[in-house]
Amino acid sequence: MSHPLSFLQQRHSVPSRQLGGPGPSGDELQTLLQTAIRVPDHGKLVPFRLILLQGEAKLAFGARLAELSLRVNPNMPESKREKDRTRYDFAPVVVAAIAHIDESSTVPVIEQKLSVGCVAYNLLLGAQALGYGAQWLTGWAAYNREAAGILGLADNEHVVGFVHIGTPQIDVPDRDRPELADVLRTWTP
Repeated sequence: MSHPLSFLQQRHSVPSRQLGGPGPSGDELQTLLQTAIRVPDHGKLVPFRLILLQGEAKLAFGARLAELSLRVNPNMPESKREKDRTRYDFAPVVVAAIAHIDESSTVPVIEQKLSVGCVAYNLLLGAQALGYGAQWLTGWAAYNREAAGILGLADNEHVVGFVHIGTPQIDVPDRDRPELADVLRTWTP
């Protein structure tokens, strides 16, 4: 019998360019998304939205971002242009985790953002539980207001991450992790 935490001990990201089909769809995708939004939410604000990018729409979104990137950075090297052009070509499912911040709430903005971060992390864990690979990416588009406009985001919304989900096309070795002793201390009065 494996240790109850072994699932979490095996969690790692699969680079988005190493994700292909199939990806979750239909009821499986709906269950993944419904499960992902079961997060801590101080004040029951629901400070998150999800935008699903699939198929031709996902490719069109990637193309529009690539055009925007080139317009903003016309002297960008060809290698970076190619990376921007193909960023959304690989994983069959991309979920944009969106922060929907209520500035008038007594719940601090950081707590609202952390709730959205939990949604993105749940997408990673849920994808792994279903046998898929996933990677949470931000990149310049997560911080650009014109890119937010492409997604139709309101002024109080921004991208926390693009979670790419699909079937790993290669075995990805785990990366080095910090030693617990390097990041833990016990407080004493």
